[in-house]
This record gives sequence, structure tokens and C-alpha cells, in this order.
Amino acid sequence: MGSQKPRILPWLVSQLDEGQLEGVAWLDQSRRRFRIPWKHGLRQDAQQEDFGIFQAWAEASGAYIPGRDRPDLPTWKRNFRSALNRKEVLRLAEDRSKDPHDPHKIYEFVNSVGDFPELETSPDTDGRLSTSDTQEDILEELLNDMALGSVPDEGASSLAVAPEYPPQLLLSPNLDIPAPYPNPAPPENPLKQLLMPQDDWEFEVTAFYRGRQVFQQTVFCPRGLRLVGSEGGDRTLPGQPITLPDPGAFLTDRAAKDYVSRVLSGLGGGLALWRQGQRLCAQRLGPCHTYWAVGEELLPDSGRGPDGEVPKETEGSVFNLGPFVADLIAFINGSGRSPRYTFWFCIAEPWPQHQPWTKKLVMVKVVPTCLRALLEMARVGGASSLENTVDLHISNSQPLSLTSEQYKAYLQDLVEGMDF
Repeated sequence: MGSQKPRILPWLVSQLDEGQLEGVAWLDQSRRRFRIPWKHGLRQDAQQEDFGIFQAWAEASGAYIPGRDRPDLPTWKRNFRSALNRKEVLRLAEDRSKDPHDPHKIYEFVNSVGDFPELETSPDTDGRLSTSDTQEDILEELLNDMALGSVPDEGASSLAVAPEYPPQLLLSPNLDIPAPYPNPAPPENPLKQLLMPQDDWEFEVTAFYRGRQVFQQTVFCPRGLRLVGSEGGDRTLPGQPITLPDPGAFLTDRAAKDYVSRVLSGLGGGLALWRQGQRLCAQRLGPCHTYWAVGEELLPDSGRGPDGEVPKETEGSVFNLGPFVADLIAFINGSGRSPRYTFWFCIAEPWPQHQPWTKKLVMVKVVPTCLRALLEMARVGGASSLENTVDLHISNSQPLSLTSEQYKAYLQDLVEGMDF
């Protein structure tokens, strides 16, 4: 069958000339520039025809036989893209894959279309794709495209479903010849969005004065957040300022109001919290000493000491996603307690180890909502094989529909690449 497999450029030109595939079209009369639909596999408006060109090439190249092979959109898409990228007579002119209304890419022939049959008779780097090319394609696909969903069974109304099986095919060193994928984890792991620097985590911030909740806000913070006093702090500093409210509207005791006001003014530039890769870091930018601990969401663990004091001169790590995911896997497997994800900060006073936390002037709770979502998914899934939907609560993410087995496989794949 290898001798009968078409070359991609003549085949692609024939598809452009026929105009039968949705969104695949020439853009000029000289037949040099053309467009290819490039919609994210998890978009709610994704339809089967949006990915017709990738499936058509998979069938033409023999990588996919309907009725025999399982559909695998991410591999089809990557193989198609890799095949185009290897052609020196073709270049990517414009990448509009992030367009919210019409995601597509525009390619351009360097030579006229009539010239490429002769060029096609020459081998493409001896008919092989280098390992570095394959790794580059996978990395770029992960970072820039995140094509996470697979094509569902015929008749399904949406493509927003992750594959419930490992991808069956991957481009082998022989040109476009599929080979078994050696890793049991899918190559496109939606949970890796948690590590993407361009994807911001969502934080839920709650403040308490003498145990009374006085403030709650949920925000995306591209450069982190800064807890500042009612005066607002120095807005030239990095991080989104989260202004704690004036105590006068919540406390009736005059002495308590005065003390809380002094604490807020002592925050200075603020208490900064930001994400750095798989870690969360904290630093105080004012004179107020601050102690922190990871505890339960409903209340801090006042039966023990703090996990540490937030440093002033340097940044300090308060969380590592790697151990959290490892503990989450152990929890799913029934061999550990549920991991904690709630950060409590006690400002300007010692940690409430030997007294009720409600006696402290200012306590602030910060919850990265993506961590809450990960734990909720583990609790809801249990031993069930039914699909559950999880929203990662990070920017640019969409709800994922995963079975418990898919979820565990993605978690395991995520933790294996982390630094402990």
C-alpha cells in the first residue's frame, strides 16, 4: 500500500481544486495561497466538518481506515501539519488559529503550483522525519494548539470529549507511516494547561476580621496578586492589588477597628502571591510579619504551628503542584487522605496555634480554584467509569469530559514530568 499512497502536495491541490472540504479553499487566482480550518478540538461549536481535511489525509495516507481503526483527531492533525512543514516549497504565511470566530491557518506556495510535481519526485530528507522534528511538532502542538479532544462516534453532537483510550497511531521515522504509540498516556494532556505560563490560575480570596468574613473575590491574576490595605498600596509593583476593606463597616468595637486599621496600613506594598511554573510563591512587601499554612477550606488548622513565615527580602515557595498531584493519585487509589489546597495567612500576629483563629485581627484565605476542581473531580469520579465534567478554572480553558480512568491517566502523565 505504501507505493500507492499519494504525495501530500498533489493530493492537497486536488482537494483545493475540488472545493468539497469545509473551509479548505484557495485565496487567490494564482493558486498560491490557501486556507485550512484549524479549530480547537474542545470548542463548544466544533463540528465534524471542521476537521475534514485531517481525516481525509489520514484515510488517503492509509493511517486511518474507517470501521477498523479508532478515530484519533490529535494524531491526524499533527501528522497533517508535520507533512506540510517538511515541504520546502510551502510556508505558513499566517497563523489565525486563535481567531475566536474563524480559526484557520494560511499557507503559501513558494513556487507556482505547476512547479511542484517535479519537486515532489525528489525525496523528502530521504523520506524520513527526524526525531527532533517530531518532538518540535508535538511541543508546538501542545503549547500553541492544545488539540485535546478526539473525534466522537458517528452521530455525536460535540467534539468536547477527551479520548478514552491511548492514541493508536503516531508518525514514525518512515514518512507518514503510522507506528504504535509507545507511551500509554495520551500525547495531548489537557491537565498540562495548569503549567502553561500563558494560562492564568483563578484565585478565590476571602478576608476575615476577628473571625468575621468581610470580603470575598474571585480573580484571574496574570502576574499574581497582592493583598493591600484600604489605601491601595503602591500600584507600580507587580501583581494585581486586592484591596482589603476598611474595618469601620464591619467591626463595632473601637479598639478592634483601630488595631485592624494599623495592620492594614502595615501591609505597605502588600502580601504578594504568584505562580511560578508548578509552584506558588509568596513574599511580603511591607513591615507586617505574616505566617502561612495549608489547611482545610472551612477553617485553618490551629492545632499545629504554621508551615512557615512569608519572607520579606526574597520569594518563598508555599506550594508545589507535583506533590499535590501525587497525593491526589494516592487519594484516588484509596491509599491516602485528600490533599489540601487552601492557603491561610495570619497577618501581623503569631499563628493561632494555642487560641481560636477567630481571635486574630486579620486572616486571609486564598484558594486556587483549579486545585479545588481537581479534588472535586477525584471525589465525584470515584470508581465510576461514567464521564464527569471538570472546569480547570484557568484562563483559556474549557470544560473537560473525562472518565475516572482517563483522569487518572492524565494525572499520572502530568506528575511524571514534574520536579519534586
